[in-house]
Amino acid sequence: MKNSTETNHLRFADQPGTHQRTALTEIVRSCAPLMTAFEQARALNLPDWWIVSGAIYNQVWNNLTGKPDLYGVKDIDLFYFDPDTIYAAEDRIIRKGATHFDTAIPVEIRNQARVHLWYKDHFGEDYAPLSQSTDGIYNFACKTHAIGMRLKPDDSFDIYAPFGLNDIFGFRLVPHTKRDNRATHEAKGHRQMTLWPELSFVPWPENPDADAKGVPNDRRG
Repeated sequence: MKNSTETNHLRFADQPGTHQRTALTEIVRSCAPLMTAFEQARALNLPDWWIVSGAIYNQVWNNLTGKPDLYGVKDIDLFYFDPDTIYAAEDRIIRKGATHFDTAIPVEIRNQARVHLWYKDHFGEDYAPLSQSTDGIYNFACKTHAIGMRLKPDDSFDIYAPFGLNDIFGFRLVPHTKRDNRATHEAKGHRQMTLWPELSFVPWPENPDADAKGVPNDRRG
């Protein structure tokens, strides 16, 4: 296995956004198990679906540091948005997905229209209702983690990256202070730096209100 020096893991950092999107797409396409998940998610055809977060950015880091495909990936997160917010409707989709996906890593399916209904019970704070799946991606505790992709019928990709891709390719974990997610940012950062020591960690600011929170925009490609 090559080490990060041999593979020049920062070779896409600070490159133009179009180059980074091309590199991201090529890295995803080169990972057969991840492409299987995208193809099967497309076939499931859920409304406003996206594969998000770890399975994507972890695979970028794996590719650029010479690690095995999907090293460090615990599950593949699949977001969708269905205004039918009853539990039984989401549960039917989750059960269907359990038999639909033929992947070594489990696929975790969550309806983003329902997050506000259970978030406070799990995390102790309110969560405003979302209007689309990309709102959930935008709300992640780390700007670096805010990435979603979906495979279109013509086999090209939609990409949603509200803060761009440079922190992913720059191996930087940058906090997103829109919500009080300091503990999540620190816990995920600790785990990820253990798995990918090439990462640098930007700590949560002591005065989050003075931190530039970033403005969501529809960065799709």
